[in-house]
Amino acid sequence: MWTGTSREPTYFNGVQKERVFENAFLEYGSMVSMTAPTKRKLFFLTDPIEDWPRDWADYKRNYQATFTAELLYPMVSDYEVMPWPERIYTRPYKLANSDSSSLIPKYYSTQMQVMINALNAMPLSSNKVSGTGGIAVLMSNSLMFQRFPTHNGFEDPQFSNFYGQTLPLLKRGVPVMTVHMENLKYPATLGKTKILVMSYSNMKPDGPEVHRYIADWVRKGGVLVYCGRDDDPYQSVMEWWDTKGNSFTAPSRHLFKELGIDASPGKQRYTVGKGAVYILRQNPKEYVMDAGGDAPYLAAIKQAWEKDANAGALQFRNVLYLERGPYDIVAVLDENADSKPYTVRGPVIDLFDPQLPVLQQKEIQPGEQALLYDCRRVAANNTPRVLAGAARVYDEKTNTHAYSFIAKSPGNTQNSMRVRLPAKPLSVSTTDSKGNPSRTRSRPGTKARRQNG
Repeated sequence: MWTGTSREPTYFNGVQKERVFENAFLEYGSMVSMTAPTKRKLFFLTDPIEDWPRDWADYKRNYQATFTAELLYPMVSDYEVMPWPERIYTRPYKLANSDSSSLIPKYYSTQMQVMINALNAMPLSSNKVSGTGGIAVLMSNSLMFQRFPTHNGFEDPQFSNFYGQTLPLLKRGVPVMTVHMENLKYPATLGKTKILVMSYSNMKPDGPEVHRYIADWVRKGGVLVYCGRDDDPYQSVMEWWDTKGNSFTAPSRHLFKELGIDASPGKQRYTVGKGAVYILRQNPKEYVMDAGGDAPYLAAIKQAWEKDANAGALQFRNVLYLERGPYDIVAVLDENADSKPYTVRGPVIDLFDPQLPVLQQKEIQPGEQALLYDCRRVAANNTPRVLAGAARVYDEKTNTHAYSFIAKSPGNTQNSMRVRLPAKPLSVSTTDSKGNPSRTRSRPGTKARRQNG
């Protein structure tokens, strides 16, 4: 998953712009959807530098956004932590607000290495991201088949028929999932889904069995929300729904037949078995390309969630929050009716700050993300350990009066560490790889900072 793809501009509330965190969250979610029911092992990747030439401050900001997004999937704990290290450490890029270039700044290399070590320690977790879970959007490989800019008067600017189904929810703190049509044959695919949103404004089904799976799920109590005018030119291509004995004018007509409903004009809700179906006759792109256009969509989702799924109140917030072991992962969403910052109580170590400050509270503003180490969730024993650092730790040795280890990290970078000890140390010392005292800034009871040679 690349920062470059995540910063592709999207529409929301009538505004087209980059929404890197939200885009990354949906991209990582599509990877989980693609593999989860198959039980295949999934590795996440994010890159501290993207392909397009920009400046170091830009890389840092967007790396934090994509990094936070990947951590909000607690069912994945395998990562490619260092793609193309030669590009990261040996190529100069611009400094912010300057025409001059430099190798990676010390502040960024330190922070990045702290983050990578956090990935190495990141545990799997059964915890769930905050917010209303259980709403999913159906997607398919055929999403890419309608990507012509304009065809017979039809266009889908910036994939807005997909983002029209997802961003109105995600921007309000609902951790919306994606479900791959190709995986509907696996029973586990819809196992955690209470509401399934779908549209054929931006994709088409590859076979009639897709509709049988969906209809069976609805009859057993699922709630389906179908969005679309079914007026794009791809509805009438020569495909299975209008050839070989079939004469449906749109694939949704076959879906509605499987559900046993007559999609009457002006009627929105239908009861099907133990479940329900909503038909919204708007193309999803209208929910995001027009300011305030998502109101009818959100109203239908709210009714479906609270009345048909009987799942309690649909909660809209401006934050996504997750605990994974000692780590707090936080993303505060902007473009939200709630513009208040989110506060995490400490003591916590701020892992996005190369100084690794220990804070009594951390306030995260809308549009920002945070990765924090909660010192209260450290194992309740007196064993010394490195809690966070910009170097790999080897050969740890502990006795009654001392704790030592070897720290290794790339040359010409600066190490920064937080070390937990059972008592305030009488002295702290560092040496280089040959055993000679090294340049260091440290005070007993605080962290040590060291220039790596």
